[in-house]
Amino acid sequence: MGLFNRNKKIKTEDISKVEFKPINYPAKIILAWSKAIDRNDEILLWLKDNGYPELVMATYAIYLKDDARDWLHNNGYSHLLAMINAAEGKESAQKWLLRNNFEVLYHIAMAVEGEMESFEWLGKNAPADIFMLAQTIKKVKDEIEENHNDVHTFRKDI
Repeated sequence: MGLFNRNKKIKTEDISKVEFKPINYPAKIILAWSKAIDRNDEILLWLKDNGYPELVMATYAIYLKDDARDWLHNNGYSHLLAMINAAEGKESAQKWLLRNNFEVLYHIAMAVEGEMESFEWLGKNAPADIFMLAQTIKKVKDEIEENHNDVHTFRKDI
């Protein structure tokens, strides 16, 4: 099962021309990625040193780093980028994921958006590590949103 700019607009037709690299990972890698997203720098470095640069870049993209978003797009991981964009409420990315049969990525994104139906779908159709990944991304995205809405930390990334 396949798991999975802010300033520059990436056109949907540009993404469809890109060959997607596989994102099938063992559960232990998904769990490690979840920990890296949750600010475990040691595990993030381990992912980088052990051949998972796309997960490192996806982590940075979750934290709103445009260079990481560009890297994902330019290196065959536009489907991960679309999941992150969809999790940030971009309807075009949500529709694109469904149209291109990235159902798991779609439901991760929608669960991050707070859609209980997608959490239920993941609970029934995806392994526990994917469910945990969605929960972790949601927690981080909610913290980022809260910080952006707090006048004391306005526009300050976590």
